[in-house]
Amino acid sequence: MTNSLLGAKGWAAVMAATVTVVVLVPILNLLVPADSAFHLSDYAVSLIGKIMCYAICALAMDLIWGYTGILSLGHGLFFALGGYAMGMYLMRQIGRDGNYKSDLPDFMVFLDWKELPWAWTFSDSFLFQMALVVLVPGLLALVFGFFAFRSRIKGVYFSIITQAMTFAAMLLFFRNETGFGGNNGFTDFKRILDIPLAQPSTRMTLFVLTGLTLIGFYLLARWIVGSKYGRVLQAIRDAETRVMFTGYDPIAYKLSIWTFSAVMCGVAGALYVPQVGIINPGEMSAAASIEIAIWTAVGGRGTLIGPILGAFFVNGAKSWFTQVFPEFWLYFLGALFIAVTLFLPRGIVGLFDKFSSAAAKGDKKEKRA
Repeated sequence: MTNSLLGAKGWAAVMAATVTVVVLVPILNLLVPADSAFHLSDYAVSLIGKIMCYAICALAMDLIWGYTGILSLGHGLFFALGGYAMGMYLMRQIGRDGNYKSDLPDFMVFLDWKELPWAWTFSDSFLFQMALVVLVPGLLALVFGFFAFRSRIKGVYFSIITQAMTFAAMLLFFRNETGFGGNNGFTDFKRILDIPLAQPSTRMTLFVLTGLTLIGFYLLARWIVGSKYGRVLQAIRDAETRVMFTGYDPIAYKLSIWTFSAVMCGVAGALYVPQVGIINPGEMSAAASIEIAIWTAVGGRGTLIGPILGAFFVNGAKSWFTQVFPEFWLYFLGALFIAVTLFLPRGIVGLFDKFSSAAAKGDKKEKRA
């Protein structure tokens, strides 16, 4: 990647973020004493790690909504599928340390299962399950997108169909006979790669991996939107019919970025589960997918950095409100979305741009004076 990808200030910001994730946070959490004002608690590390996973989803949403004009209300499904693929491996890692001292996961013993379902055949293989993290969301998005885009389903109709797909999957995973833990899902994880999850170094390693993955996806997304491929995506967003008349096939472009964004969400889900310690069908709920769109809108769609900021701002506010004023959180979220829609169409990033433009104009006036 060349310097033109971000510019000097952009690369400086990326380096600062990398140093923070790889060096600063581990030092503040693992080396600074707990009674110090500079100590970063395990709760804070877990919360930031979780929000970084959400930020990856928001970034994926920006690629398809902000740059391609495709509003998905079903990306929570891809996030959950990646999480379930990781959760299956973590459940097998429990071994005989479960409540029933069985090789089968506890929920299977409780439901009187005698053997693992076919879907769990290679679930004890870390590499196989990591492949599923990418393949399952990717293949589902590819098949769904192929038929949807081929049928020229657009706009609100596409959004409704993605919501229906997610809701149907949630109902399926709620059923005990599917072999995915029913409404309780997977929890009580013990180890990953035979390393205890409760170990501080393990938690910090997962945090660092999540941060580096977010930074890596951001750089990749920045390269995508700056390439010829990215310019065609933006042309499809603005005038798809004209793109068709110029000889491009919008279906191929839309399908490829749609599938890639689904894979991004699957990876985010896989990083989320070992840090949060649970995955259940609730992650496929309508609200979960709508929230991804809200993070993107609040941060500023079509900016890449905006959705990341939006994920941190909204989820940070959610964490504070649910502790201090839990009954007011949904009112705040609704008011925030209305305010952004009416007054800040470009979100937080647009607000920063206004301030910077006003400051630049002020500097010019002072120089002229």
